[in-house]
Amino acid sequence: MTARGRCEGGDVALAVPGAGGAESAATAAADSPALEARPGRAGTAAAAEATALEALRVPEELSARVPAEQRGAGRDDVRLLVSRGRAVSHHAFRELPEQLRAGDVLVVNTSMTLPAAVNGRVGGERVVVHFSTRGADGRWAVELRAPRGAGVTGPRPGGPAGAVVRLPGGRALVLEEPLGPAAGARLWWARVPERLPELLRRYGRPIRYGYTDRDQPLSAYRTVFAVDSPDGSGSAEMPSAARPFTVPLVAELVRRGVLFAPLSLHTGVASAEAHEPPYPERFAVPAATAWLVNAVRAAGSGRVVAVGTTAVRALESAVGADGVVRPAEGWTDLVVTPRRGVRVVDGLLTGLHEPQASHLLMLEAVAGREALRRGYEAALQERYLWHEFGDVHLILPDEERNAPDCSSNEW
Repeated sequence: MTARGRCEGGDVALAVPGAGGAESAATAAADSPALEARPGRAGTAAAAEATALEALRVPEELSARVPAEQRGAGRDDVRLLVSRGRAVSHHAFRELPEQLRAGDVLVVNTSMTLPAAVNGRVGGERVVVHFSTRGADGRWAVELRAPRGAGVTGPRPGGPAGAVVRLPGGRALVLEEPLGPAAGARLWWARVPERLPELLRRYGRPIRYGYTDRDQPLSAYRTVFAVDSPDGSGSAEMPSAARPFTVPLVAELVRRGVLFAPLSLHTGVASAEAHEPPYPERFAVPAATAWLVNAVRAAGSGRVVAVGTTAVRALESAVGADGVVRPAEGWTDLVVTPRRGVRVVDGLLTGLHEPQASHLLMLEAVAGREALRRGYEAALQERYLWHEFGDVHLILPDEERNAPDCSSNEW
């Protein structure tokens, strides 16, 4: 089975560093705990690629500072920018069912957002610990941030190794080694207290960035698709593209014949300052999702639309060079770029990202450079709202064209 209408790029990033394909991800993660400690070649290559939108500037007043339900009638009271090829149209998110059709598959991330920010101390220094990712050996990748007042934080030098971070309730964690190069690494592996999920539930709060007005309850950061993980794992940051979905809207999509395919990818902390490519993250694509996506593509009966960049990363980590999705779980260092391309995803529902964000390379891989540029220029002109509480962008293929637009792969 081949990927319909897809551009074949070079430099394909594998699901796990050094692995032979998607089907080896689960065993590689179990056999080599060191895999999750360092970004692979994909992250390094993506960092060297420029996004299509670096010249754009997003005014501060277009940052969504509170959740949609505090600005309007409900979660789904956001705007929907639709890009079909290079054509752009404007809608309410509640009109999503009219933009899709029976047989389309929405691939959704079921990872639960954690209360991942906890106050702590290193000696006499106050810090905020951001718990990013649970490792296969029980350690957690953490970032120490400097409190800046009003509930927001700023960057802080990483480490040092052996530092003891005192946590609430008489608990403590110990920093052991950086995830990346030792000089200035943000994220460190740490030995954490037992029953960490209990500590997070009692003392944690959602990670918050400076463009928001105030702290929000954890419920504001969880999507309708979220489910608990047995080992307490989850996402440090919300898989925010799914945030506007409500139960009635999901029911309406199902009534119209739109299918849902769940998977999980536990997102780590992003860098609001550096916009570096994402670190390796844990993912799982179940057999039922692999079967459904393969069946729809083989039949040509619908489009595979990922809800969020996390869903793209997970699903593309489970597809082989033959275009077949296989059940897979483990760690992925895949960074989707225009050069790598996509093999199975036809469309993408996502938020609006900063022009310097590495996520835009993924969007360009799906949409093409010119289509992405036109969409973002329209979003700025029409004053769409950015970030996790903002408006949403639906990218669909231009099906009136007879051949895919591979111009974005000509690097």
